[in-house]
Amino acid sequence: MNSRDKGKRFELLISHKLQDYGFPARRTAQYCGNSGDASDVVGLPGIHIECKAQEQMRLYEWMEQAVRDASAAGPVFPLPIVIHKRNKMDILVTMRLDDWMTLYKSSIVSKGE
Repeated sequence: MNSRDKGKRFELLISHKLQDYGFPARRTAQYCGNSGDASDVVGLPGIHIECKAQEQMRLYEWMEQAVRDASAAGPVFPLPIVIHKRNKMDILVTMRLDDWMTLYKSSIVSKGE
């Protein structure tokens, strides 16, 4: 299977899943100059999404790419995440602990807890 085609299919799958959750997600043109965002999928405000459907997990490399691409957005850049999966496995989300805590704290504050 062509890895580029596999990546495109996974990005479409993720955009459709995010749409199922009620977000206006879509694949991007993949290059900042074409879409204004280097995310693989857009539609979650404040989140930079890097999608990877690969058998060999290189999470730290992928996260470095997500951080680098997110930081290109400017001084207040979106939180970088990596959405990834291996064949016949669940889809997982990886993010840095500090970023996760930021999201968690904001969800508690918004609920008034």
